[in-house]
Amino acid sequence: MQKKTRLPAAAVPAVGGPPATSVEDLVALGGDLKGELISFAQGPRFAKQFRARLRSASDRHGYLDEGTAVLTMDHFALQHRLPDGRTVLEQFVAQRRPLLSDDEREMLLGWRDVVEGCFEVQRLDKSAVLLHNLLDDLVYRAYSNMGGKAFAQLRKGMFVIGRVVPVHPSTDAWLVSGHMAVFPRNVGLEIAQTALQTVTANPEVLRRNPDKLRRAWEMQAEDRTDFIALFGSDLVVLPPNEAQEKLREHYRRRQEKVVARLEGKAARRARVTGPTPEEMGRLPDELLAAESVALVYDDLEGLNYYRDFGRLDALFADPSLARDRTCLEQLREYLHDESVSPLAIRRLVRRHPEGADPVFRALLRKPNFSWERDGEELLRRRKKSFFDREPTPSFSAVGDRLAELLRTGQRG
Repeated sequence: MQKKTRLPAAAVPAVGGPPATSVEDLVALGGDLKGELISFAQGPRFAKQFRARLRSASDRHGYLDEGTAVLTMDHFALQHRLPDGRTVLEQFVAQRRPLLSDDEREMLLGWRDVVEGCFEVQRLDKSAVLLHNLLDDLVYRAYSNMGGKAFAQLRKGMFVIGRVVPVHPSTDAWLVSGHMAVFPRNVGLEIAQTALQTVTANPEVLRRNPDKLRRAWEMQAEDRTDFIALFGSDLVVLPPNEAQEKLREHYRRRQEKVVARLEGKAARRARVTGPTPEEMGRLPDELLAAESVALVYDDLEGLNYYRDFGRLDALFADPSLARDRTCLEQLREYLHDESVSPLAIRRLVRRHPEGADPVFRALLRKPNFSWERDGEELLRRRKKSFFDREPTPSFSAVGDRLAELLRTGQRG
């Protein structure tokens, strides 16, 4: 028989206010519901997909440690998209019997807001722990459905890599979700380097911190201005080797600017090192083998590279070239390749608006196609993933504590 869990009537949160019950009671309720969710996710209907996720998480020998297995299960239950587009969590909320109360639904759906982080332990407080996330530079008051004993090994200044979700949307409390990997204080530099790599590769982790997100956009805008000053435009089409050398010059100038700023600070003796301009400006081999490369520095999407853009630029400038099927195949590849942003096609149309209709009529074999009427719908169909996500800057603004750890490698 399925266990019933119900939020007491007295605990119904007022609109915009905290729940009338204690956070500890909400954590206990969340523990019961999480257990049901995990059982649901491990059921036969998801077995094939879950086994595939476990295999992909295993090493080349097929070994999977317990911590990785728990994290894989947690990600599968909360975030994995099923063929119908919903997550396992969303299916559980919709199908659970007996039906969930409104507050239980709100609690569970709040778990879609997963925060992954490299945390530094600020302090222990009764049954909770205050964790400073080095990625987004925010502090999370976290609980565990196992109670305070889950934090028995933690001490101030230690580090934790893990995941937290909201206890309930009406509180500012968080719940540890999945496995916590705990590290001693003396590995601060290694944790900081991991955090820097993560935030650099995934600037969207800044979304919870408006100040850091705004600073990242400012950094991107400044870099774009420098790019335009060097290249003369935010879009240039060049031979690959020339594009690579110009990019390296751009990154050398950026590095010189950063160093000049550091020289004006007392902490200049401990600069943060990173990739060289030569490494940053190196184009992938497939681009180096192309006829031409377009460098497009968009104000929202940042710097993008496009292979053989020059051929398509010529096609839109002279649609009679559509008789050459090679040109149309190149455009078809741009349209169908999920890694190619709609930005590339929009820029081609912007550069040669009169060529858009005849080119797409030839490509799609639709004599009545109108870019003005049908273009955006076409892009939304073919590039759905780009429309489903919120733009994020390509730069990352690190917090003071992360910068300090990178400089000193130890607790300040």
